[in-house]
Amino acid sequence: MKPVELLLLLLSVLSSVGGQLFLKLGADKLAPLLQQSFLRSVLEAIKIPELVVGLGCYGLGAFAYILLLARMPLSIAGPSVSLVYVFSVLLGYFVFRETIPLGRVLGLGLIITGVILVLSQK
Repeated sequence: MKPVELLLLLLSVLSSVGGQLFLKLGADKLAPLLQQSFLRSVLEAIKIPELVVGLGCYGLGAFAYILLLARMPLSIAGPSVSLVYVFSVLLGYFVFRETIPLGRVLGLGLIITGVILVLSQK
């Protein structure tokens, strides 16, 4: 993997994880407002800065992923961005104090192993 490809992969993954962080923070603020109509909930959602930032992060991550796809095969890029799952679980643990059961730890180990295998096969 070339340095620019690694940079795009990291940008895509970290932007997506940042998007998840801000969407979760915004969703926690939105939850009490969900008793309203759908349209009213949408209008309230766009007023929550964390949701707007989260969507922006996802947009940046998607753009970086598109640039990554222009440089490498989907069969490598696709599995590589599954690292988002690993970082999301770690984010849940460290920021939101969520527990990580043993089965989830094993699953994350399999994801990491799979990404290593995909990236090492040229």
